[in-house]
Amino acid sequence: MSKKIEQLKELEGQILWLACWMVHHANHIRPKGDQQIKIGGHQASSASIVSIMTALYFSVLKPEDRVAVKPHASPIFHAIQYLMGNQELDRMKNFRGFGGVQSYPSRTKDIDDVDFSTGSVGLGVGITAFASMIQDYIQHKSWAAEKPMGKMVALVGDAEMDEGNIFECLQEGWKHDLRNVWWIIDYNRQSLDGVIREGLWKRLEPIFEAFGWEVVRLKYGVKQRAAFEQPGGDKLKEWIDNCPNQLYSALTYQGGKAWRARLLDEIGDQGDVTKLIESYSDDELAELMNNLGGQCVESLLEAFESIDHDRPTVFISYTIKGWSTPLAGHKDNHGGLMTPTQMDEFKNQMGVADGQEWEKFSLVKDAATTQKFLDQVPFFAKGTRRFSAPSVEVGAPVELADREIASQAGFGKILDEIAKNNPTLSERIVTTSPDVTVTTNLSGWVNRKGLFARNELNDEFKDQRIPSAQKWAFSPDGQHIELGIAEMNLFLLLGAAGLSHSVFGERLLPIGAVYDPFVARGLDALNYACYQDSRFMIVGTPSGVTLAPEGGAHQSIGTQLIGMSQDGLAAFEPAYVDELSAIMHWAFDYMQRDGEGDPDERTWLRDETGGSVYLRLSTNPIEQPQWRKDDAFKQGVIDGAYWMREPGPNAEIVIAYQGVVAPEVIEAAGRIGEDRRDIGVLACTSADRLNAGWTAAQRARRRGQADAQSHIDRLLAQLPPHCTIITVTDGHPATLGWLGAVAGHRTVPLGVEHFGQTGTIADLYAHYGINADAIVSVAQNIVRGRPVRHLREVV
Repeated sequence: MSKKIEQLKELEGQILWLACWMVHHANHIRPKGDQQIKIGGHQASSASIVSIMTALYFSVLKPEDRVAVKPHASPIFHAIQYLMGNQELDRMKNFRGFGGVQSYPSRTKDIDDVDFSTGSVGLGVGITAFASMIQDYIQHKSWAAEKPMGKMVALVGDAEMDEGNIFECLQEGWKHDLRNVWWIIDYNRQSLDGVIREGLWKRLEPIFEAFGWEVVRLKYGVKQRAAFEQPGGDKLKEWIDNCPNQLYSALTYQGGKAWRARLLDEIGDQGDVTKLIESYSDDELAELMNNLGGQCVESLLEAFESIDHDRPTVFISYTIKGWSTPLAGHKDNHGGLMTPTQMDEFKNQMGVADGQEWEKFSLVKDAATTQKFLDQVPFFAKGTRRFSAPSVEVGAPVELADREIASQAGFGKILDEIAKNNPTLSERIVTTSPDVTVTTNLSGWVNRKGLFARNELNDEFKDQRIPSAQKWAFSPDGQHIELGIAEMNLFLLLGAAGLSHSVFGERLLPIGAVYDPFVARGLDALNYACYQDSRFMIVGTPSGVTLAPEGGAHQSIGTQLIGMSQDGLAAFEPAYVDELSAIMHWAFDYMQRDGEGDPDERTWLRDETGGSVYLRLSTNPIEQPQWRKDDAFKQGVIDGAYWMREPGPNAEIVIAYQGVVAPEVIEAAGRIGEDRRDIGVLACTSADRLNAGWTAAQRARRRGQADAQSHIDRLLAQLPPHCTIITVTDGHPATLGWLGAVAGHRTVPLGVEHFGQTGTIADLYAHYGINADAIVSVAQNIVRGRPVRHLREVV
């Protein structure tokens, strides 16, 4: 055995011990009141992948490589980082506790060098492919510094391969000539609830091969391969290949005697094979049968080091879940946890002395030699690999002259103006869309900037001189990444691109456009991207029942509430294009901020931390006001609301609206105002930011800061107690229905609660009660005996 292999095996044992002890400590040693729900899955899953991670981190990986660690392998990851001095002992002791290391590796919550957060299974796998695409994108840009290309590596549970987004990602990778990606499947043949189906590998291999991946099957360790070379070894290999997963797992749990009895019963009395089996003691036989490829450092290094190309590669690595622990092989081991007695036995088996449980080198023979080895490991040679990048100057906001325009069209025009007149900003913008580029008004940008591909592909229609409004030429210089119809892929790509400043050291400003109702189709990946603090702009358009002829399948209702509830995402819904311009100008700066989390006591929003931005836009062209440039207006738009019509001192009614229903509100206010002249109109551009500031100010008041006032607190403070607020939006009425709670005003929320249907905008607005007549009708009933004298008949 080489010194390197010996050192790696020693580290493998040390890492496995620390990981299992950390989980045990979290469940059995904390004070009783602090115990968490049992988390045995971490012990079993950690054991199955310890050999793979040891080989990768201490021999194969380089500093430019990036890794998504499967969720339940977090103890192994943290133990590795602890050995390298990147994790603190107190945090290790507080695994899954407040302030301790996270249950699943987290870029934002852990202090060690997490490349990609994992937790919602499948997403950490997929993001490695999109990170590789972004790495290619950056490499081909003239402004990017030259850097070595890294491998994007995902450690994948075999049960994780049930996740559909993984297969959506495979097809997208094939379209974009994916490279520099390794997926290593921890093929332990067990899931959370039991043992996986037979022959999964037979289904996986042709799928990967069909999409151009190299498939490497790591089934046998060096001890098994050596046994197969012995007389009778072919029979043993044949039996292993045909053994059902459940039986293999059960025999693993039962141990050497069970292996011997089963093998002799089924393949004994065949001459050489019986002699081969009898040449092993019970312990040796168990070790042989557990010596699968994914549990064998020598086999792993041989496989990893054999890859001499950049094609995407998947390793199907056979392992034992719970390997080397008392849990090995049992179908319940995911929910199982070593008992104190079992842990004591495991501790003795590993050779850990009392009081040395947390020592970094409690299992190594020569601590000085081990430390010298660790100091020379390539992956850690440059320290932690969390980069930063300079901010991009945003320039001046765009001003448009259109007198009637939809907010979606305004978005396209603003982006086109940036492309024409702001090279500093525009060169860092990358756009993407899931096959709705033209219908979300990105085509002007794409015509100027082109589509990205590593290899040039001409626009055949242009070459054939066929008239077309779209210029669809692909090149390395392009700045739009066209995706297929899979919103999960959209948000994974945005997540990867929005981490480029940290992962690759180059600033990108990603913008994704999607039909607003289908934000929900990618919601898991959107949440995943925000959890990693990725920075991007997502444009949901068209939205609401305003997309009237398309019916309920393409009309959104609850996306406003998604925008309000999603952490890390500032959601806006402007009605007018001057509002949209102010928001986009602010957003490009906000996406780049990385300050402290102290709230601004003017709004009680934590804007200095930065974040991602969601714009909910519409295809309905509406008449635009004269372009408003004053700072107070712009600030109100960014803070979430401004008075379009200031209420008088005796206001009985205020109409608060968000989004494209502005013309209906203005018409209704005019009609109501003929009889109630103190009526106010509150233009809400972001229910999300209004609500976030209000709840933050309430917390501050509860903590003793009695004068804490949010933006909406100040706006509504001037209303008399008898005033009623009518809220209107093309979306769920709860979006603004909470406004009455700010200062105790009666509130009547109007909106959409049920799936839409086809018709004209007027038909649908009347049906759902968000047109001018409906608003006036509500006002009619607020103060009985005080009719609105010019009230038109409401059908």
